[in-house]
Amino acid sequence: MTQKLFSDLGLSPEVLKAVEKMGFEQASPIQAEAIPTLLAGHDVIGQSQTGSGKTAAFGIPAVELVDATNRAVQVLMLCPTRELASQVAEEIAKLAAFKKGVRELPIFGGQSYDHQFRGLKAGPQIVIGTPGRLIDHIGQGTLKLDGVKMVVLDEADRMLDMGFREDIEKILESIPKERQIVLFSATVPPPIRKIIDKFTKDPVLVKIEATSLTIPSIEQSYVEVDYRSKTEVLCRLIDLHDVRYGLIFGFTKIQVDTLTEALMARGYAADKLHGDMTQPMRERTMKRFRERKIELLVATDVAARGLDVDDLEIVFNYELPHDAEDYVHRIGRTGRAGKSGKAISLVSGREFGRLQQIIRFTKAKIPRLSVPRLEELEQKHASRLVESLHNTIQAGEFKAQDKLLEDLIEAGHAPGEIVSALMHLLAGESGRAPERIMEDDPRQQQRRPPPRLFEDRPPRGPREGGREFDDRPRPAGRPRDDDRRPGPASGAAPRIDESGVWLKFNVGENSGIAPGDFVGCIANEAGVPRTVIGAIQILATVSYVQVAAENAEEILAAVQGVRLRGRRVQAMPGLPPRRNFQSNREDGPPRRGARPE
Repeated sequence: MTQKLFSDLGLSPEVLKAVEKMGFEQASPIQAEAIPTLLAGHDVIGQSQTGSGKTAAFGIPAVELVDATNRAVQVLMLCPTRELASQVAEEIAKLAAFKKGVRELPIFGGQSYDHQFRGLKAGPQIVIGTPGRLIDHIGQGTLKLDGVKMVVLDEADRMLDMGFREDIEKILESIPKERQIVLFSATVPPPIRKIIDKFTKDPVLVKIEATSLTIPSIEQSYVEVDYRSKTEVLCRLIDLHDVRYGLIFGFTKIQVDTLTEALMARGYAADKLHGDMTQPMRERTMKRFRERKIELLVATDVAARGLDVDDLEIVFNYELPHDAEDYVHRIGRTGRAGKSGKAISLVSGREFGRLQQIIRFTKAKIPRLSVPRLEELEQKHASRLVESLHNTIQAGEFKAQDKLLEDLIEAGHAPGEIVSALMHLLAGESGRAPERIMEDDPRQQQRRPPPRLFEDRPPRGPREGGREFDDRPRPAGRPRDDDRRPGPASGAAPRIDESGVWLKFNVGENSGIAPGDFVGCIANEAGVPRTVIGAIQILATVSYVQVAAENAEEILAAVQGVRLRGRRVQAMPGLPPRRNFQSNREDGPPRRGARPE
């Protein structure tokens, strides 16, 4: 197909200016076919892979259709997930940037109803939302559809899979008879066909051939691995490819939680995304991921459709999906807009049937990779170190250390010995693969002592930045520290219990961490008083710290990436298991939690 310029599609100067600002000149195949057809007023059934520009394919005609002088809702867009609705709304806002008076409004579950009521009263012409929340507003009379001229169903097959069929039909029955229907769906199963037959008039099919379902610029491969070794192999692959910005797909919420904890415990900057998280938490996680404060995002398929990130290096399938189309949407997160990307799947015995189904569906060659050996990782690590040193020397981006070098030479050390020693220190004294790969080696786990509870530990002396509670008998007439502290009336520390927020850290007892380390780190980095820190629970590889709710956000932001006992800290909200814990309260000795049942 001959490439078309957006200037050849008959668009208004305002939309052309917006498209140019977004950095686009040539229309993608789906845009080149769909935009003129929609501008001509036809109903359209579109089939296209994710990342092909389908949002602009229906978004541009929608913006062109809107009458900016009319404050009624004129375009309604339905999306299966909050993430996709939010992404589409952002795209529409960019396309309408120079169309004065055109407003868009996203509506989905997890947002405040009051916020949405105010938004609807402001008179948006384009409303983007999930079916359930749109039905709520239609029922309450806050969303009126009598002025709707276009309805867009994005990822229609996905919405039906999620049980939205009745809601979709109810919405379509509520709009005027004279309207334009736009439906995008990866497949057209019988339920979708029924909706097409019932609600559309002579629709035009705009379809990208099946051979284009997967993006050619994505390098796909798989690794055969025992299911119990998946986490270890995944970590080796991450280090082998030196991943700094990647997405990992799990199959269930529990699997995502477990894998995220394992990655954080090994020192990776990882976070999770799945349906059990509240909307503010999901938005906060995505904001951090887009700002590259997170190296690895572990997600369920709820993130596969509607997760819009740029320059994603690689996608890992920790477990293959049952549906081959979900695989296409997963790997479509990388290699976007013609850029190259990688997708690696970890396949255990029970998943080979799914792999064959994916190969047949995508018509792609997916070669098998071998599990990276530790020797390869060592060699890769050394090569990166040499390359980094070479680039630093070439760029001259270092401070000369002539005096230090002279002192070492005068002490009898040869220059070659000095360089080798420095590289040895940089690479790690063990000379082995990075520590985070080996921390959870089953053989090492067997040698580790079981985690100890706080009352099992020997008494510690005072630590800088921390506090130790002294329960020993005191001589008569000599006050204990507790007795000298001010009472509640003069500013004693608040109790942090039900009102507090638990934060989970990726460092624990195996790193030599003590409660005082967390107190000092949080107080110093976040600039908060120690009184906002409550109970602390330290396990083998992770720890939990309770903080005052009003300070939780600033503490989370402040401690990310800070080094504690030589380990880079990553923190996230998370509840601890029921174990004994030590408190930072100043009003007496630590309380004891219930023992595990």
